[in-house]
Amino acid sequence: MNIAHVQYQKKIRKRTRLLTLVLALWIFGIFLRLLQLQVISHARLSAQVIDQNQAKIDIFPQRGTIYDRKGNILAQSLPAQTIYYRASGEPLDLQMKPIQKIAPLLELSPKDIERIKTALQNGSNIIPVKRKLEFETAENVKKLGLAGIFAREENKRVYPQGPLASQVLGSVGLEHKGQGGIEYKHDSILGGKKGKQLILLDVHRRPYHFETIEVPQRGGDLVLTIDRTIQYIAEKELERAVLEHGANWGTVIITHPATGEILAMASWPTFDPNAYPPESKEAERSRAINHLFDPGSMFKIVTASAALESGRVSLTESFDCSQAEIETAGSPIRDHKNLGILTFPGVFIHSSNVGTIQVGRRVGPDILYRTIKAFRFGEKTGIELPAEAPGKVRPLTDWSRRSLDSVSIGYEISVTALQIVQAMNVIANRGFLVPPRILKDILGLPANPKREAQEFDQAISGETARRLISILEKAVLEGTGQAALVNGYSVAGKTGTTQKYDPELKSYSPSKHIASFVGFVPVENPILSMIVVLDEPKTDNYYGGQVAAPVFREIARRVLRYLNVPPQLGPERKIIAANSGWKNER
Repeated sequence: MNIAHVQYQKKIRKRTRLLTLVLALWIFGIFLRLLQLQVISHARLSAQVIDQNQAKIDIFPQRGTIYDRKGNILAQSLPAQTIYYRASGEPLDLQMKPIQKIAPLLELSPKDIERIKTALQNGSNIIPVKRKLEFETAENVKKLGLAGIFAREENKRVYPQGPLASQVLGSVGLEHKGQGGIEYKHDSILGGKKGKQLILLDVHRRPYHFETIEVPQRGGDLVLTIDRTIQYIAEKELERAVLEHGANWGTVIITHPATGEILAMASWPTFDPNAYPPESKEAERSRAINHLFDPGSMFKIVTASAALESGRVSLTESFDCSQAEIETAGSPIRDHKNLGILTFPGVFIHSSNVGTIQVGRRVGPDILYRTIKAFRFGEKTGIELPAEAPGKVRPLTDWSRRSLDSVSIGYEISVTALQIVQAMNVIANRGFLVPPRILKDILGLPANPKREAQEFDQAISGETARRLISILEKAVLEGTGQAALVNGYSVAGKTGTTQKYDPELKSYSPSKHIASFVGFVPVENPILSMIVVLDEPKTDNYYGGQVAAPVFREIARRVLRYLNVPPQLGPERKIIAANSGWKNER
């Protein structure tokens, strides 16, 4: 074997070893890469593949329906379409191109465009472009076949009665969450439970398969104590009165005293929950339960209750109101005119401040304060609505030398309209305090709690209540509440005219007033109780008996006719009937 052949063989072996080493390193490199892909980075890469080819999206359940007491639909959910965009990870300007193409079709605002852009910059995966669209609009978008754009069915909240009872109902936002009223307070019942849907995407990120992996649970239905027709009557008469007298706002509450059920709760101004949000946030406020004001003369029913219940004053006693004013700590308090010598009932029939202060002084702060607390002023009524105000009752330790006189006539104390009608219901119910309620029943839930029979507290004795009823009936027949008389029916009630506190003057304003009236009808078997409050009537006649009492009369007249309650009094105001379709549960 020659030298050249030996050297050639060495070269071959050297090249073979080198090739083997390279091949081994290549195989080892492939092994390492496979190890990285299949073991080390498997979870991340699998998630990335899944993210590129599928998506999960919430399925919003059908929201529960809200009914009035007679089964009329006040709020319901109907099918609608929502357009989504599936992010691709491409540069922002490329991802925004399909959005810009459908913007005119969906009438996207600059604010909508900016919202979508921000969501993409923040790394959001699936972004709602436009929610709760008509099916025709969604179909037109789908026909364009744009990458990343798809539509899914959702529910749209609809209020068939428009603005009717809007502050009671509230509304529902784009994220299917209740906004105010019943919708907010009972969102956990109405909203149900969300489900999940798996969406498979093709190479162009267009969905081609949908699979429900978690079934949504429909929300429960609610039945309210509200009567649609009575609510309509209350709202229309309230609106007319507010506009006629140039008031800032007004509220009306109508209840069935024996059960505490709210038949109507109206506030003006109002709004249409179908066009949420309203132009003015003030329109969303339920003035009936969250606006505090000094009740003025309406509160005299509490002072009279304290006097009769304690026995500090008898029905036959008289009080000198002939000076039309009485000295108090700070400044005198006046009557609207000289009322002369008045009996105890006459003091309240003619709403004398001078006489009521004398009664309050006879009663004293301790007894008056206990009576105020017995009527549950200063605490929430427990109505099934959000944002109820508890009112303000200062403890006796904070009362000044003037407080007894002021509180006796309804000043230095803040209440809601609902608290006042609850107090009037105590008298209508012969002394029993029946808390108001607006939720009648819950339907469609497996564990629907049954409302148990409730024991009601007795705030005042039945005898005190009967004496007050007689006085309040005469207040309507002979006194300040005559404009509340309803032909054919006996009415008991109390007017209120309150000077508003002016922070700039740091005193009560001589020109800004709240006019009010609270009462019930018929007297013997009350079918309805009602409070009417108007803020700052601008007409010359601003007294509660002139402004609020006529609203009570018109609403009561129409509602009694609607309820088929026959007239109880003939032309000479003698009782001719005492029957009605409503049963007094007391």
